[in-house]
Amino acid sequence: MNPNVETFIGCDSPYEDAKVVLFGAPFDSTTSFRPGARFGAAAMRHESFGIETYSPYQDKDLEDIAVFDSGDIELCFGSAEKALADIEARAREILSDGKLPLLLGGEHLVTLGAVRAVFDRYPDLHIVHFDAHADLRDDYLGAKLSHACVIRRCHDLLGDGRIHQFCIRSGERAEFRFARAHTDFHPLSFDGLDECVSTLSESGVPVYLTVDLDCLDPACFPGTGTPEAGGVTFPELLAAIRKVCGLNVVGADLNELAPMLDPSGVSTAAACKILRELLLALPL
Repeated sequence: MNPNVETFIGCDSPYEDAKVVLFGAPFDSTTSFRPGARFGAAAMRHESFGIETYSPYQDKDLEDIAVFDSGDIELCFGSAEKALADIEARAREILSDGKLPLLLGGEHLVTLGAVRAVFDRYPDLHIVHFDAHADLRDDYLGAKLSHACVIRRCHDLLGDGRIHQFCIRSGERAEFRFARAHTDFHPLSFDGLDECVSTLSESGVPVYLTVDLDCLDPACFPGTGTPEAGGVTFPELLAAIRKVCGLNVVGADLNELAPMLDPSGVSTAAACKILRELLLALPL
């Protein structure tokens, strides 16, 4: 892989030395409300130079870890399956080189490509999912590949009891019923996260963390395609990420920042800081 022209701050280590590899998936072709998430990863790189590499939350610095930013993949906007195949191929390449893939969306459907690659390598995989939406529809307007269906497609791979959902506050009644029957479901907040983390830690299973940034309340994060009132706070999300990153995390993503929907830039600034904290919390 060649170095990216513009990298996320502090993420310019040589590929050979890196333990984590960032890669962007600028895809939002199945967005059901407000598009724009395809520009999220690029905006985070550009605006990251407005924050420090040092985290006072963790007393750690990005300059002390090895991260390579490989830039955005060029994706086919006309085919969700082709885009997912390209995302999966990039994640497989990173995994085969013994590195942790960290995907930047893009809409939430992009997660499926990375999960396919990680699940193939770690068949006992569990997913920890932070989101405002259940994303458990079997189809959305007839399409089974949609950001509204991404966790249902992940369930098709993993099966019951291996997807752990938090902060969910929106979805069809059928999705909530499906979740209560088939996933480890914790709606509205992070209640139950400590117990979940304890159980996953004891078992030592590999974990994939997927963070839809609309889990945040739109009062502090309006720049997203499907905002839902009643979300968690920024400090609550940072604390939750640190807890999960104490596990055997083997892959992760951040998605659904749509920077143009927040002209103030506050949402992008928040996303940058969340990415910094996630990178520093990972078990490297």
